Amino acid sequence: MPIIKSAKKRMRQDEKRREYNKNWKRRMKTDIKKMENLVDQGKIKEAKEFSPHLISLIDKTVAKGVIHKNKACREKSKITKKLNKVHQEGNP
Repeated sequence: MPIIKSAKKRMRQDEKRREYNKNWKRRMKTDIKKMENLVDQGKIKEAKEFSPHLISLIDKTVAKGVIHKNKACREKSKITKKLNKVHQEGNP
């Protein structure tokens, strides 16, 4: 445990930031799983409607500094690829 007052404050700030980041990451991961489940179940219409919300959420997590922009691009690309693949399989 820190003895210096500024170190104690730093610990309090770090804990708050850790919780804040954890909540945003959890929210993002939950929505990604929800999107993947929609695609796996073949609910293409719902997945397409949900896609802009998810991409917006991922962009917000980057803006807040919770995740790196490359991770965000990778996640968005993965989602879009999966959605397009299922969409094209349904429409020959």
